[in-house]
Amino acid sequence: MNEHHMRHFLVASAVSILSILSTGMVNAQSLDEVLGVRATTTQDGRKSQVKIDEIADNTRDLLSQYKQVMKVVDGLRVYNKQQERLIAGQETEMTELNASIDNVTVIERQIGPLIERMIDNLDKYIELDTPFLISERRDRIAFLKETLDRPDVSVAEKFSQVLQAYQLENSYGSTIEAYADVIELDGKSRQVDLLKWGRVSLVFQSPDGEVTGVWDNATSSWAILPDEFRGGVRDGIRIARKTQTADLVKLPVPAPGE
Repeated sequence: MNEHHMRHFLVASAVSILSILSTGMVNAQSLDEVLGVRATTTQDGRKSQVKIDEIADNTRDLLSQYKQVMKVVDGLRVYNKQQERLIAGQETEMTELNASIDNVTVIERQIGPLIERMIDNLDKYIELDTPFLISERRDRIAFLKETLDRPDVSVAEKFSQVLQAYQLENSYGSTIEAYADVIELDGKSRQVDLLKWGRVSLVFQSPDGEVTGVWDNATSSWAILPDEFRGGVRDGIRIARKTQTADLVKLPVPAPGE
C-alpha cells in the first residue's frame, strides 16, 4: 500500500471511530434521559399513590362520620316522633284541664250551699237520734258550723270534714261504748254509767247498780227497767270497758215500728 492510500485509510478509520464514539455518546445520553424520565415518573407515581392513599383514607373517614351522623339523625327522628306524641297528649290534657277549671268555678258556687245543707241535716239527725255521746256529737256540729264561715279554710277541707263527721256517725252503728255521764231522771240530774250497744240499745245503770234504765225513743225520755236486766246491763258495761270477756248479754231492744 502506498503512502496515499495509507493516509486515506487512516482518515476513514478516524472518521469511523469518531462516528462510533459519537453514536455511543448519543446512545448513552438517550439512556440517561430515559432513566431520568423513568425515575421521575416513578417518583411522581409514588407521590400520586400517596395522595390517592390519603384521599382514600379521608373518604373512609368521611364515610364513617357520615354513618355516625345518620345514626344520630335516625335517633333524632324517633325522638322527635315521641316528642310529637307527648306534646299532642299534653295539649289534649291541657284542653281537659281548662274545661275542668271552668267547671270548678261552677262547682265551688254550688258546693258551699251543699256543705251547709249537709251540716244542718246532720244536726237534725243527731237531735232526733238516740242521745248517746250527745255532748261530743253536738260539739262536732258546732265546730263544722264555725269552720263553714272561716275564709282561711278551703272548700275542699270543709267538705272533707263534713264527710268525716258522716262517716263517724255511721261507724257508731257497729261499736259498743261505756262512759260516765249525767242524765235527767224523774226531773233530777243523776250520775250514771251509760252503755251504747251499736244503735240497738242505749241503757244506763247507777254506779251502785241499784237503778237500771233505758232510753225510750217513743217518749224521748229515760225509763226504769225491771231487775231482770240489771245483770245484762252490768255485764255489757264491763265488756265495753274490756274488764270482762265478750259474752251474750240481755239488753232491752225496742220493738220495730213503722
